[in-house]
Amino acid sequence: MINKKYLKKTETQNYKNKNNIEGVKVISLKRFLDCGGSFSEIMRVSKGIPVEFKGFDLKQINYSEILPGAIKAGHYHFNQDDIWFVPPSSRALVGLKDLREGSKTYDVVQRLIMGDGQASLLFIPRGVLHGVANLWQKPSSLIYFVNQNFDADKPDEHRLSQEEFGEGFWEIAKG
Repeated sequence: MINKKYLKKTETQNYKNKNNIEGVKVISLKRFLDCGGSFSEIMRVSKGIPVEFKGFDLKQINYSEILPGAIKAGHYHFNQDDIWFVPPSSRALVGLKDLREGSKTYDVVQRLIMGDGQASLLFIPRGVLHGVANLWQKPSSLIYFVNQNFDADKPDEHRLSQEEFGEGFWEIAKG
């Protein structure tokens, strides 16, 4: 039996995602393994539109590498939606916060781990603050699909401090 002194201090770890932001979608992808490695379909496209995301007009595919200990947070877009893919061989902590007035999930913060053996796509609608961190020991990769071409002269990249996600958000959760 556990002493009452410790029972009062004890919390039960919750493995369910507590917060889901309206419009954000996570789509699990199949990963096929064989003796020589693995294969994952990232996205099927029909006439420039991803099959899983009707109405998303694919304009550009980007690759980003996140160095160990780096936190790239946060920014949002007025005109662009993102679809993120972290390869199963990488691992990334993703932070989302709904900034959209009138949204059912306004001000809700969502935390996700992507990669780490899993293959999934994450749809981030415009107006949702997003960021990524690599809290682990090796570089992490992020491939993302956008429905707007990048314009260095007029970027649709609007930044807020990483603290906007909350105290301790970008740390490894103890548990």
